[in-house]
Amino acid sequence: MQAIIIPKYGSRDVLIIDELEKPQPKENELLIKIKAATVGATDPIFRAGKPFISRLYTGLLKPKYSIPGVEFAGVIEETGKDVKSFKIGDEVFGISVNFGVHADYKCFPENAVLSTKPANISFEEAASASEALTGLIFLRDAAKIQPGQEVLINGASGAVGTYAIQLAKYFGAKVTAVCGTSNLELVKSLGADYVSDYTREDFTSNEKKYDIIFDAIGWRTFAKCKPVLKSDGVYLTTNPGLGVMFQIIWTSIFGGKKIKWIASGLKAKSSDLCYLKELFESGHIKPVVDKIYKMRQIAEAHEYVETGHKKGSAVITLN
Repeated sequence: MQAIIIPKYGSRDVLIIDELEKPQPKENELLIKIKAATVGATDPIFRAGKPFISRLYTGLLKPKYSIPGVEFAGVIEETGKDVKSFKIGDEVFGISVNFGVHADYKCFPENAVLSTKPANISFEEAASASEALTGLIFLRDAAKIQPGQEVLINGASGAVGTYAIQLAKYFGAKVTAVCGTSNLELVKSLGADYVSDYTREDFTSNEKKYDIIFDAIGWRTFAKCKPVLKSDGVYLTTNPGLGVMFQIIWTSIFGGKKIKWIASGLKAKSSDLCYLKELFESGHIKPVVDKIYKMRQIAEAHEYVETGHKKGSAVITLN
């Protein structure tokens, strides 16, 4: 089988495509033929090993997981004899907590974060659909979002942001979406009640206050957003630096305004994917796929993701 390999930390030039032996499932495992996978914002970070703190998870001197990729969709090709929940031919989507889905095949335990694919979307869209898990876990579980709340989403046109808009609306919130000029119509089409063009205004300088601020791209600090949070408001960040961790502990003990981060990939469960599957099939949320690349275009995909301007998800298709 073919797989994308990161043999060492570095620029896009370190990415190679190599031939590897096709894995064989154990008794409790599924062999999945990967049809599509996302190239997310963390993929270039883990490839480069920068910021250095990321290496605490990916390996200090070289990548611990040489095959990248987390969100995917595919078809079950083989099952171990003890597998009961899935069968050969099932179309599935999910996430891999130990990476490895930028490859033609990967084995998963039966209890991995998997679900049958929504019937009304493609494999490329289903790979993207797994990125909705971050928005779901941050808004529903970390922030305890409630109907009628005022929610601001910074980075609203990205992969996490586009789903966060739709999920916040589904939960009954009033949504302000912050993005660039070219993406204003996109976020409106996803249900945003209000839009803010960050090239023309700074939402942290406005008088309006929010119950939840979800910084889906990690560009704004808690200190900067705190003045526009309500007295018991919650600031959600996807950027878990050391300073953020200290603030999380501090605000959990003192003060009404909280900062929260959650390792959504480690908290996610198959039941969360089943929940999202129902939302996709019912039309309450829809995937947003910006660009689709072939495996051989992986360096180009990394280059595009590193611009920070993708609209929704970037996806690669596999052989």
